[in-house]
Amino acid sequence: GILHEDLRLLLETSMPAKKKKALLGVADPKIGAAILEELGYQCQTGGVVAELLRGIRLHFPVLVKGLTAQSASKAQLGLGHSYSRAKVKFNVNRVDNMIIQSISLLDQLDKDINTFSMRVREWYGYHFPELIRIVPENSTYCRLAKFIGNRRELSENSLEGLEEIVMDAAKAQAILEASRSSMGMDVSPLDLINIESFSSRVIALSEYRKGLQEYLRSKMSQVAPSLSALIGEVVGARLISHAGSLTNLAKYPASTVQILGAEKALFRALKTRGNTPKYGLIFHSTFIGRAAAKNKGRISRYLANKCTIASRIDCFSEVPTSVFGDKLREQVEERLAFYETGEPPRKNLEVMKEAVVEASEVVAEVKRKQEKREKKRKKREKRRLEALAAAAEEVENAENTENENHTEPKKKKKKHQELEAEPELEQNGLEEEVVPKKKRKLAVEAAREEEEEEKKKKRKKKKVAQDSEED
Repeated sequence: GILHEDLRLLLETSMPAKKKKALLGVADPKIGAAILEELGYQCQTGGVVAELLRGIRLHFPVLVKGLTAQSASKAQLGLGHSYSRAKVKFNVNRVDNMIIQSISLLDQLDKDINTFSMRVREWYGYHFPELIRIVPENSTYCRLAKFIGNRRELSENSLEGLEEIVMDAAKAQAILEASRSSMGMDVSPLDLINIESFSSRVIALSEYRKGLQEYLRSKMSQVAPSLSALIGEVVGARLISHAGSLTNLAKYPASTVQILGAEKALFRALKTRGNTPKYGLIFHSTFIGRAAAKNKGRISRYLANKCTIASRIDCFSEVPTSVFGDKLREQVEERLAFYETGEPPRKNLEVMKEAVVEASEVVAEVKRKQEKREKKRKKREKRRLEALAAAAEEVENAENTENENHTEPKKKKKKHQELEAEPELEQNGLEEEVVPKKKRKLAVEAAREEEEEEKKKKRKKKKVAQDSEED
């Protein structure tokens, strides 16, 4: 409903206030409503206006002088590029594309690490089959396979290393005892080298997965803090990825968010006229797992409602904070306790009022910090510019001194010649009178004037002599 400043200025300058009753043809009814609300100009939308605008767009090069069809097509292409760029270029810190890619990579890494760990178990199980029962965890098993190598070389000295990996003294002792009475086959050193190198690759992948999870957590706290505080970073990222973007997720109603990820089951239920699914991706939330079987549907519906509110707050707020997400999480906890114990939860209006007060304080603090950072940045920029200016002045001064040094030898030569001339005068018995500079100039000028007067007299005499000869 807010009219753009350029469009407002164009309408106010092109149409005077007296012509407010004149009709404006607008293609989009929303723009027409905004113009009427802001400026009071009546706007008409409909099929006739669309046809007129289409005709103007088609014959625009003919209607405007000096505009060719090629330049008009270039202008349209540039407008399309700028529109697409504006759609793509949002705030760098709030881009949800990175969340979509990172959660997809995280899921792929989970599958790959699981597959590779099973391959390590099968490969190393020929040599030490009892280790699988003692250590069922994949990453720990890979680290043990790399650390142990040949089980026959395992001794009491290796207990400390085993305890560091397993984090349990009893398990480390069990591994040592199992290695002494193992039924596994012997393996050549070359095979052990290959097993150890593959295990190190799997360990590196699992370490990278941890780092990627931390990156996803930090991005979710920047892009959708309320949603991640309510339902968790991983489930919130999966919802954003499945919807396509945070904006699309904010546009969905709560009923769609509830079954997001279970579309196949929904269409199958609609086709067979069976029971529709109660939850999709939000099933991975802890709330539904904690609820009783009869309350799972109700708590999933309530949770989907709160997820929709949180996603809309994250999408359309200027400074996103996790305050609303924490309050919404408290509401879900209270509703869960209500289903179990019957204790009535707080009203949504009260909770939201508290959240608005806390969020305003947090936003004010964030803005204050941003202003401080901006001031510091400006100071640093000012110091940098001053340093550059000082360096430029030093360079100029150095160049000037070099030029002066080049001119000094000539002056020294002149002085040296004058000093040489003085002793010659003294030898000839002449003494130079000390005369000021001004008097010297005046004497020189007087001498010149006398010479010019003499030249003029000679010219006059020559002329007189020539005239007498002619007569």
